[in-house]
Formats: sequence, C-alpha cells, structure tokens
Amino acid sequence: QVQLVESGGDLVQPGGSLRLSCAASESIFNIYNMYWYRQAPGKQRELVASITSGGGNTTYADSVTGRFLISTDNAKKTLFLQMNSLKPEDTGVYYCRAVSLRHIYWGQGTQVTVSS
Repeated sequence: QVQLVESGGDLVQPGGSLRLSCAASESIFNIYNMYWYRQAPGKQRELVASITSGGGNTTYADSVTGRFLISTDNAKKTLFLQMNSLKPEDTGVYYCRAVSLRHIYWGQGTQVTVSS
C-alpha cells in the first residue's frame, strides 16, 4: 500500500517556481521528522530540506537556502516544498521521507526539470 505520495513536479524555466507536495497516509502514526531529498542522474541522493515533527525547526542545503521553504500541514499530514528562483542545477527527482516511531517511509519521487 502506498503511504507517501509526491506531486507537483514539472518542467519549469530558470527563475520560475514550483510547489511540491507529499501526502502521508493516515495509517502512518507518530511521525518525528520529514525530509525532502533529490537525486540527479549519476549523482548521490542529497538532502534538500528537513522539518521537525512540531514544525518548529527546519534545515536546508546550502545550495537552496533562501530560495526553498519546507512546511507541513499537520492536520492533513502533508509536506510541502516551495521552490523559488529555480536554477538548472535544481533538476532531479525529488523524494519525500518520513520517519516515525518504527519505520522510515519514502515516496516514489517526482521529476523536477529546470530548463529553457
């Protein structure tokens, strides 16, 4: 059963914006933290942003600081990544990750392509 579903990836021009969403199933309980990762072809998967269970603390990769914002809607169990001022180097498959008491969950990924 699919428990994390990502959406929002698209082809966008440099300087544009996208908002990614990751919806967690209600069957997932006690999520501690959620994360966005991305992976470009031939490269290691890298952490883009993270948010704590209470939403009070966030972290960002140096390459996206000031351009990306991570947030949650806890009532809807949905994770968001607002991406602004996109650059070609932001291209990749973006994955969400949720850590609960007993499990680590990964989404299927959504493709983001930044190109003219």
